[in-house]
Parts: sequence; structure tokens; C-alpha cells
Amino acid sequence: MGAHRSGAGAEGGVRPLSEAARAAVKPPPDRLYGRSRGHKLRPRQEDLLRLTLPRLRLPPDQAADPRAAFPAGLAELWLEVGFGGGEHALAQVAAHPEVGLIACEVFENGICSLLSRLVPEGAEATAPLPPTLRLWPDDARTLLRALPDGSLDRLFLLFPDPWPKTRHAKRRFVHPAMLPLVARVLKPNAVWRVASDDPTYQAWVSEVMSAQDLFIAPAPATARPEGWPPTRYEAKALRAGRHPLYWTFIRRAG
Repeated sequence: MGAHRSGAGAEGGVRPLSEAARAAVKPPPDRLYGRSRGHKLRPRQEDLLRLTLPRLRLPPDQAADPRAAFPAGLAELWLEVGFGGGEHALAQVAAHPEVGLIACEVFENGICSLLSRLVPEGAEATAPLPPTLRLWPDDARTLLRALPDGSLDRLFLLFPDPWPKTRHAKRRFVHPAMLPLVARVLKPNAVWRVASDDPTYQAWVSEVMSAQDLFIAPAPATARPEGWPPTRYEAKALRAGRHPLYWTFIRRAG
């Protein structure tokens, strides 16, 4: 139920890029990320992945009807692509109990970081978990292909891997080939928030989003807008003297 619908109703919304950008653009690979594990996991992390993650994981067979994985009566359904250490995802869950959030992350250390904030050691199998949070520990594009049309009210992509080398441009989530897929799963007037501190990625986002008509794409903010919880990656960038940009794209209704 994914491939044949990808981009349905959203074709033709991406215009040609500049000559330099076209030279960098290749179809995205099957994997947008590198390793899913860094250093050897500690026993506590292994317990979190073995005992806690299955309790929060969105089953693949529910991706076609994601609201069924949450309590009844959700006001909205949001998705975060690449939640890193989980600070932003958990802050949004706490601030918006009426919203269901699916948080995607492939790196096991990041997944463990989020889970360790939720359950005390020794209670990995029993501690209560937020009913409005579900995790997708796999490539976010697999989920996007399976989600129904217009199923998301908000999407977050905060400080993604910039893949700064030109030959790696195909791995960037903000990519001309991805825009119809993203547009398909967002409701009309839904919000897509993107943040980056990397100058190469910032320039890339500006060019890609200026060459499409699926989203309203105003100029980015230079300071984190109200309602955007901070992340460790933003804090690291600011300490290093880098200057993040914050985009708010709106899915066009027509």
C-alpha cells in the first residue's frame, strides 16, 4: 500500500532546480542514514530496546491507520523525523496531551536516550508510558509511504544530518523527489517545521523549497520561534557559534 500511492495528488509540484543543484541531485537511495548503532550498548540500553521499545513501537500493520494505535479522540496527529536524543519529542508530548506523536529514529543510541527519560532502571517492562507517543525505529520514508493521504497535521525535521558533500545530496530528507511524498501525507494547511545550523543544508533547503509549489515557503526565522522546544543539537550549534535557521512550511490547500 505504499509505492503505488506515493505522491498521489501531489505530482507536478516541483520545478527545475538551478544547473548546479541539478548536478547534485540523484534519486534518494533506499537508506538515507548510515550506521544505526554507535558504540557497544550497555546492559541498560539493551533492556530498553528489548523490553520498552516494543511497548511504544508503532506496528507496521497499523501504519495504514495510525490513529488506531492511540487513544480515541486525538485532536491531531504529528510526526517527527529523526528525533535524536528525544528532547523535542518528549517536550511536545508533555505540552500537547491532545495530540498523537509518531517519532522516528533509526539510531539505537538516540532511541535509548528517549526511552531512558521515560522509565527508571529496573522498570523497563512495567513503567507506565505516554499513551500519545509511538516510536518508529526505521526509515521514516517507509512509514510515509504507508500512511494514508492527508493523515498528518504537523511534521518536524529538526537539525538533520546535513550530508554536506555534493555526492551525498541524494541522502538529504529535503529533496525534490521527497516533496510529493511529504505533501501527500500532510493535510491541507498542515505545518512542516525544518531547522538546520549547517550553511550547506540551509542553502539547499532554500533552493529546493523555492522551486516547488506544494508548500507555502516563507523566509526562515533566525531565532527559534515560540513553541519550538530546544534540542541538544541546537544548543551545540549555538555554543559553536553557528546560526540556525527555522522554516515553517505550509501545505497548500489546492
